[in-house]
Amino acid sequence: MKAQVGLIIHQEQEDYLERLLPERDLLLREMERFADEHDIPIADPEVATFLEITVQALRAQRVLEVGTAIGYADIFMARAMSPQDRVVTIDISIEMIEKAKAYVKRAGLEDQVEFHEGPALTMIPTLVGPFDLVYLDAVKAEYRDYLDLALPLIRIGGVVVCDNVLWRGQVASGRLLAAHYRGSTEALRGFNDYFVRHPQLLAQILPVGDGLAYGVKVK
Repeated sequence: MKAQVGLIIHQEQEDYLERLLPERDLLLREMERFADEHDIPIADPEVATFLEITVQALRAQRVLEVGTAIGYADIFMARAMSPQDRVVTIDISIEMIEKAKAYVKRAGLEDQVEFHEGPALTMIPTLVGPFDLVYLDAVKAEYRDYLDLALPLIRIGGVVVCDNVLWRGQVASGRLLAAHYRGSTEALRGFNDYFVRHPQLLAQILPVGDGLAYGVKVK
């Protein structure tokens, strides 16, 4: 969820777009409140909806997510898939995975979401493709490594989506909200340049949520 509105686009535009979003059900609203109260980073609702739309458009059968948190985006994506399809999600925190499992079970989607606990850089090489969609939302300084490991697992025509790539406006402006953001901001600036120029991707950066890198694997 956003730490502060108005950091990517003007606040009145964010407010307007927020009003246009489909109403979330009680479970998703509860998850949003829980994440806000416990300072847990989850996808913005517009990003989760964007992922749901992408899954639907691709008719995705297998999705890989790096960064489970409490399973908010998993529910959006799994709901857009057929019962036999799967979201494979990785998180380093067993506490987050257990919380996510509980929410996913309450959503009735426990058979559609497969959880893996451990460092993503270790876990991704153990997986077998192909995947139709890869969603990255974990350690920002590791995005390039995630992409390099995940690309061989994505089918031609599959999609990569990376969240928070404008990083609260800091990547474009260069103005840090706090000194501890310097490393991740510089890493994301380098990653964005790498992503949009990657020879295997047709890619763009979109001002959705906190910034999305969106790419289609073309070769």
